[in-house]
Amino acid sequence: MVDDNELERLRNLAVPAPDGEAKARALAAAMQAFDAQEKISTVSQGTSAGLRLTERARQLWREIMQRKLIATPAITALVALPIAGYAAFEMLKEQPPVIGGKGTVTETVADKPVAQKPAPEQPAINEPVVAAPAKEKKTDADAETRANSQAVPAAPKPASEVDSLLKQEAAPEAEPALQTAPAESGQLAAGGKDGSSNKVIMSMTPPPSADEAERSDQAPAGVAAAIPASPPAMADSKLMVQPAPMPSDQMQPQEENRDRIETFKTNPVHETAQDPVSTFSIDVDTASYSFVRRSLKEGSLPQADTVRIEEMINYFPYDWKGPDSAATPFNSTVTVMPTPWNEHTKLMHVAIKGFDVKPAEQPKANLVFLIDVSGSMDEPDKLPLLKSAFRLLISKLKPDDTVSIVTYAGNAGTVLMPTKAAETQKILAAIDNLEPGGSTAGEAGIREAYKLAQQSFVKDGVNRVMLATDGDFNVGQTDDDDLKRLIETERKTGVFLSVFGFGHDNLNDQMMQTIAQNGNGTAAYIDTLAEAQKVLVDDASSTLFTIAKDVKIQVEFNPATVSEYRLVGYETRALKREDFNNDRVDAGDIGSGHSVTAVYEITPKGSGGEQVDPLRYGQAKVDNGGVANADEYAFVKIRYKLPDENVSKLITTPVTAANEVKSFDAAGVDQRFSVAVAAFGQKLRDEDQTANFGYDRIAEIANAARGADPFGYRAEFLSLVRLAASLDGNK
Repeated sequence: MVDDNELERLRNLAVPAPDGEAKARALAAAMQAFDAQEKISTVSQGTSAGLRLTERARQLWREIMQRKLIATPAITALVALPIAGYAAFEMLKEQPPVIGGKGTVTETVADKPVAQKPAPEQPAINEPVVAAPAKEKKTDADAETRANSQAVPAAPKPASEVDSLLKQEAAPEAEPALQTAPAESGQLAAGGKDGSSNKVIMSMTPPPSADEAERSDQAPAGVAAAIPASPPAMADSKLMVQPAPMPSDQMQPQEENRDRIETFKTNPVHETAQDPVSTFSIDVDTASYSFVRRSLKEGSLPQADTVRIEEMINYFPYDWKGPDSAATPFNSTVTVMPTPWNEHTKLMHVAIKGFDVKPAEQPKANLVFLIDVSGSMDEPDKLPLLKSAFRLLISKLKPDDTVSIVTYAGNAGTVLMPTKAAETQKILAAIDNLEPGGSTAGEAGIREAYKLAQQSFVKDGVNRVMLATDGDFNVGQTDDDDLKRLIETERKTGVFLSVFGFGHDNLNDQMMQTIAQNGNGTAAYIDTLAEAQKVLVDDASSTLFTIAKDVKIQVEFNPATVSEYRLVGYETRALKREDFNNDRVDAGDIGSGHSVTAVYEITPKGSGGEQVDPLRYGQAKVDNGGVANADEYAFVKIRYKLPDENVSKLITTPVTAANEVKSFDAAGVDQRFSVAVAAFGQKLRDEDQTANFGYDRIAEIANAARGADPFGYRAEFLSLVRLAASLDGNK
């Protein structure tokens, strides 16, 4: 037994300081005991050589982010997302929510502080703000495009039990801004639209104590727990992630412009002595002007191939002299004037005006709306705008007119059987109920629409399919040539076709031009409700009521007075010389009141073939040995068919000095304005002829020739010229 004095003596002895060797032995013993007893741990500790499941997931995630394992963005996205989700879930279990302000989570999006709202009547809790991703276009091909272009995997999705909390965004009231963490604390970068880095920066303190974890279970509903964005790593008592930075060109997929536009070369200059004859189909389409306008208003110069000069000129109404009766469906007016951009040449301006059918004389209409409701139409400027546009058209129809609706997506179907326009609410309800989704079986829709139009065919009336689409056909016949043959077959039934394009970045303008040109119809591009009003209401007569079909123009120039010539525009409407007299060759159509303009640039100074008309000038002789009709500049011939006939008729007009004006300013207002539009189109296409002709001069001509402008179309044109000048940097 030890007495009290011995215990007292031991109590007063000084404790010796432990040496380094003793410390090392104690630490080794503790680690050995830990490894021997370890079963499952939620934290990577100890000296065990093997990695547990969560640590393996973290390591794989780090290697993916550093691009060590996966080379292609598509595979990275597919493999990394499940791992990221699992890692986030495991980290949630390992890291209880940060409570009481002792831990902080700081996050910035695009280097801008984001406001955060603390929970009411509770200790302040910093919760991460999840930025909503930019809306993606819901087109059928977008999924593949995004997978092939996404360079950085999406952030890992949180576990289901906290996902709903993360979706609750901060309230819009004034709130204290979050403090931006220094970049050294770890960052995960994602590219912005401009290629800059949108940083998500998070810094975290060590895990809370057991008491704090217990209090975290009592957090109020609607408060999100603080969750790390990626697996943590120990450094300086803070949990941080520092993935390898991605190149800026891989951080954000570049938007792909998938518009399909027909490419073409500008008409060349022809030597009259070698090639005196020019032949083309007339064109009353207006799609190009609307497309150019949209590009300019969005802040970019249009692609050259989207600029079809004849469609820009023919967008505007002109007060040309029209025919006196429907027996002669149109009248032509030819004017020769000096060229404003070249003092050595002249312009031969050919204007055609169609007979304007009075409302009381308009025939009964049988219209089939063929509406694209595929997934690619799920954009504000597509199906919603389309529905509003057709609502406007319904208000223009007569009670006895008939309307049917066919839709197509993965397959085609009839939404509305032939219904009298008097049943307005029934028709409008069918339009309002249209919803987008699925692929694009355009061919099946076309067949169904023509079938329905033939079932309700109106003799001596207007029978027309009105196709509204972005042109993204991807089911059935999708080749332009196949669709062309289909339309050529269907037009023989007497049913005409109009095509209305909507949207951009996915617009198949080339296909729409093809089927419109071969369907005895027209093509228009509707980018705004105001344009829908113009096309379907203000110009409804010319859009719906055809007065002449297969209209062709052939001009023979006199080599005695014209040494060179070139046609401005109409590149996609060119015909062979022998096509002019071939009634089987399709050409453009003219609607009620339509105006058509063609401009030739000529240099003041024919030959024949067995299959075509003999030359008027080159071979016919007069007694004095000179060329016949030597005083003429040219001879204009126009062929056309009446809507219900298959044999063409011919109109001819010689062009002489009587058609000439001495100065450009002496030409009519409409002639001068149309020349300004022609100059603008050439300028946008960057053609040589207008290289030294400034936008300011174009605006000057257009403003002086503005004339009556009841709808403001010409005023808008002037604003587009100014926009193009600012974007081009060429004043």
